Amino acid sequence: MREWMPVSSSPRGRLALAAVKEFGARPFDEVTVAELAAAAQVTTGALYHHFESKLGLYAFVRADVERRLLDRMEGALTAAGPDRSAAVTSALLVGLDFAVREGFLRILGDPPAGTGPDPLAEMLAEAVPAAPLLGRVLAAAWRAALAAVAEGEPPDQVRAAVAALGLRLPDA
Repeated sequence: MREWMPVSSSPRGRLALAAVKEFGARPFDEVTVAELAAAAQVTTGALYHHFESKLGLYAFVRADVERRLLDRMEGALTAAGPDRSAAVTSALLVGLDFAVREGFLRILGDPPAGTGPDPLAEMLAEAVPAAPLLGRVLAAAWRAALAAVAEGEPPDQVRAAVAALGLRLPDA
């Protein structure tokens, strides 16, 4: 259960909503604290008060967006049945469609900051326990697909490329 859900009328909620939009569309380094504050109609002090830093706000919204992504991808893995290759391909496509539809190309297309675990790579590795390194490889390929869309490639062509990966996964 969520500890907090953005409420658009609160300064914290407006900051979170503005950050999701800005970090979804542009790389972290290109988004300024002043732009985030202006988009949320708050002062920069409010950003620092609620999140301590731009990185703190980014980490907060990244965790939320990533959890929504993983929920959808895990659902696709489960719904696809026992064929692991079809299930993983389905999860990758569901995740891609979600990220494109919601405008989360940059925030999900960049690997997680820092030295912590990569939740997407871990989820994909669990989906293919016989080849756990494949989770990292698939996560990198999926992020490259998002980057292609962010750089102007047509989403339907990128989706077709992901679908054409033709995964032949080992049995669990």
